[in-house]
Amino acid sequence: MTGIVERLSCSHCNAPLEYEPGEIIVTCKYCGSSNVIKTGVAFTFEHSMLVNNFDEEDIKNRVKEWMESGFLKPKDLEKSSKMTEVNLTYLPFWVIPLEAKSHYKGLFERVGPGIVKEGAISKSYNWLVLGRKASEFPTREYDIPLKGKIPFNITKVRSGAKVLNSEIVETEAIEIAKQQVKSHHDFLAKQDVDRIIEIKTDITVDDAVYLHSPIWFITYTYKERSYQLILEGSNGTVIKGDIPPLEEFKLF
Repeated sequence: MTGIVERLSCSHCNAPLEYEPGEIIVTCKYCGSSNVIKTGVAFTFEHSMLVNNFDEEDIKNRVKEWMESGFLKPKDLEKSSKMTEVNLTYLPFWVIPLEAKSHYKGLFERVGPGIVKEGAISKSYNWLVLGRKASEFPTREYDIPLKGKIPFNITKVRSGAKVLNSEIVETEAIEIAKQQVKSHHDFLAKQDVDRIIEIKTDITVDDAVYLHSPIWFITYTYKERSYQLILEGSNGTVIKGDIPPLEEFKLF
């Protein structure tokens, strides 16, 4: 079986597929079709992408603007920092549209004797699941700009960038999203009560979207320590940025 997988070709253009161990969904670098490793046939679900609109110099300028703005940053952060790595990677995401309705009962004990309270939470989400295992990415901080998505087109991938394929399939992504949403609603309920007695969450899922998003990873050094920034490549916003700790500040 291993030998068959190693010689897997694109079911659309018959070109050889390149992939890393553990990847399940592979994007053909020649035609852009999505292929599933387990069966060797093309997926029929929607495969979309966000277009990268920035080059390396643009991203460096965005980083400098971020360093010069906002609070709780050293005044000399931009002048005393050096960018050591600037890399663009197209990450695979599953976008799971869903509606979640929770009803909970809990004990409120903050003031006086405890009382039983009941409440409801009803929310709609485009829940984001990274299609990579054992990888950390701040999906909750990433407000993915879905209005900018287009059908996946390999010619729109910036030259020299890395394209990572998904290591999970749609059904796995949906289950991950459901569990994360249930945990999120548990957290929201605990803002209203001190102890949850019972909670029931019903989730309705719509059609999932498989999408590649251009993400810039920047490493910079400040006073001999390394920090990381993550920027969105379609609109240039900072998804998450490490700031030197308070002890590095010159207070006087």
